[in-house]
Amino acid sequence: MSHVTTAQPEGTPTWLDLRVPDLEAAERFYGGVLGWEFREQGSESGAYRVCLLRGEPVAGIMRVSDGDAAAPRWTVYFATDDCDNAVKRAVDAGGGMLHQPVDVMDLGRMAVVTDAVGAPLGLWQARTHIGARLVNEPGALVWNELVTGDADEAREFYRNLFDYTTEPVAGDEDYTLLRRPDGHEIGGIHGDPDGATSSWLSYLQIEDLDWALRTARASGGTVEGDPWISPYGRMAHVRDPFGAEFRLVRPPELTPDSV
Repeated sequence: MSHVTTAQPEGTPTWLDLRVPDLEAAERFYGGVLGWEFREQGSESGAYRVCLLRGEPVAGIMRVSDGDAAAPRWTVYFATDDCDNAVKRAVDAGGGMLHQPVDVMDLGRMAVVTDAVGAPLGLWQARTHIGARLVNEPGALVWNELVTGDADEAREFYRNLFDYTTEPVAGDEDYTLLRRPDGHEIGGIHGDPDGATSSWLSYLQIEDLDWALRTARASGGTVEGDPWISPYGRMAHVRDPFGAEFRLVRPPELTPDSV
């Protein structure tokens, strides 16, 4: 469990938000599966909803604008000390622009870019809003990984963007750990040779995975395949009622050996 009280270091995943056409339906789904409560930010925010865990912000939900062709999705935002400079680095490294840098009231400055393999990611320069206040506990963000068919190009891009070091994981799959310059792990790159598109996939921790999957199905979501066990816990791939993807994980210390 981690209670975050200051802005995260450059390159750390610091916030998640979801774009959906129906905020109320999203609240019912995620409130049921993850136990979140919700707070509307007011008309000046476009009815942006902050997702709360024990009263602390852990994610956000926004309504997809009329005519917006982008599919519902979760976007992970990476902390940066200088949003405009991070955008320039992203573009110089082969990325593209989805949302120009803009001030979000007194909360911070944000942009959304694509990386060199086409995956969207957010950039967040914190002011009064430092990002998720709780991480690495049930109901909160615990991991992020980029799934891509071109892992080599992705690794080069993120080394240039955030000065990450990359560490291959031994095994049959192409998997690379990403580390900040101070050595802290922030996520991974999963090379999928069959991947037609590239995207960041976020993992949310859960205490009772089977109950959460039953709740997700009953609330209009879908579960792809059966849960599986990895060295990092028991996991499942979930789509919410709008098709936005994420994964739920029950960490090893909570997983009985008999499962």
